[in-house]
Amino acid sequence: MKGIVYLVGAGPGDAGLLTLRGAECLRQAEVVVYDYLANTALLRWCPPDAEIIYAGKSGSRHELEQHEINALLVAKAKEGKRVVRLKGGDPYIFGRGGEEAEALVAEGLPFEEVPGVSSAVAAPAYAGIPVTHRGLTSAVTILTGHEDPTKPETAIDWELLGKLDSTKVILMGVGNVGKIAEALSRHAPAETPVAMIRWGTTGHQQTLTGTLANIATRAEEAQFKPPAVIVIGKVVGLRDRLNWFETKPLFGRRVVVTRTREQASELSRRLQDLGAEALEIPTIKIMPPKSPKILCEAIEGIGEYDWLVFTSPNGVEHFFRAFFEVYNDIREIGAVKIAAIGPATAARVEEFHLQVDLQPKEFVAEAVLEAFKKECDVENLRFLLPRADLARDALPEGLEALGAIVDNVECYRTVPETADESGNVARLLAEGADVITFTSSSTVENFCNLVDLRALLAKFPAMKLASIGPITSETIRKRGFTVDVESVQHDISGLTGAVKTLLMTRNA
Repeated sequence: MKGIVYLVGAGPGDAGLLTLRGAECLRQAEVVVYDYLANTALLRWCPPDAEIIYAGKSGSRHELEQHEINALLVAKAKEGKRVVRLKGGDPYIFGRGGEEAEALVAEGLPFEEVPGVSSAVAAPAYAGIPVTHRGLTSAVTILTGHEDPTKPETAIDWELLGKLDSTKVILMGVGNVGKIAEALSRHAPAETPVAMIRWGTTGHQQTLTGTLANIATRAEEAQFKPPAVIVIGKVVGLRDRLNWFETKPLFGRRVVVTRTREQASELSRRLQDLGAEALEIPTIKIMPPKSPKILCEAIEGIGEYDWLVFTSPNGVEHFFRAFFEVYNDIREIGAVKIAAIGPATAARVEEFHLQVDLQPKEFVAEAVLEAFKKECDVENLRFLLPRADLARDALPEGLEALGAIVDNVECYRTVPETADESGNVARLLAEGADVITFTSSSTVENFCNLVDLRALLAKFPAMKLASIGPITSETIRKRGFTVDVESVQHDISGLTGAVKTLLMTRNA
């Protein structure tokens, strides 16, 4: 059976700019072949068992040559696989997607092109530059600054471009910015505004402005490197008024997110909304329980329990996944009361249209115990605690001490994440970060096993550690490190606020 290849535009860098169709393709992918400019955070949309292949090209460094990429796509499709070719920006705008499509057609293989948001329009927009403006220009020209080196002469008419009253957007032109500026200066005013936008739409976006007369000198002085978009025209003058992205409170800051791939998105998006770059380094993977039969037996006897206690959104997710393998109707849960350790856990319960009967103000096991002491006499009541394999014993032991009958059942396991498919561990070791966030004791332990944190802090002494709550902080200190900030509200919202306060205090 023939497979199919989806040529998917990954967008310009901000993971939030991936199209809905692109996300749908990734969810169904069996093989993903991704580029240097594709945000690796998008890989979280892939199924856990998808084959991930890096085929990046950065300047003159090629992981795979283009003919090898073409052959790879053909081979995987002939195996009957659903293949996603994830390309930065849009596949058909200087992305060589047309060549890949031709290779597939030549072999009689089906494909689909999924357009992406191009950096040609997105990077200027994030730098406060609309590429068209009714009062300034009604045309935009997109061109490459890096033509095929085998062509005998340029196909670009610089004289015509210089005379056109349009915005010029040049991709892949950083290395040739001097020649480009010189060519246009012969036919356009030397004072024409120019902007260069590096890593546009991401938290480490850099923007350099100048004119045709001085942009090459400024780029050299700033050691401005690719990937970048060059914008030439009157619209660059709007940047001072329309620069919305680079004025965000955490713009230019890098924050490490150590949650699982599936859970990283919430914290990452909150940080990105504040302008920070979220560097996702998953330290744990969520796996099914070793003995699913025990969980199923507990679910089959759900009517015998008085209380069902959830201590994490993961517990809710995996409990109900197993529940619906046993029952088809949520009403089979019966009259059991439900307790949740915090608002995120409660929100996940409520997604199943169930009411949470008890939720403490603080999001720790000890607070759950105190809440039960105040709300009811638990003696001889039966409790079901579906939790992780390595969860603390404070809650079940505390309930038993109060006279409750407790079944502590493993509904999922946490195992160390050792793969660095995104390359973000290497980036952290080379470039550092402003803050590393920890959301559980297991993220601390596994991060320390993945990275020599002591050596990393010695190399980047300004780097700080942020903890979601007291239990996580205790684990950090046991490892011999200082907790620079601990969230007062022990959830993702509270952790985001703590990181913001820490970094803005440092900025002051």
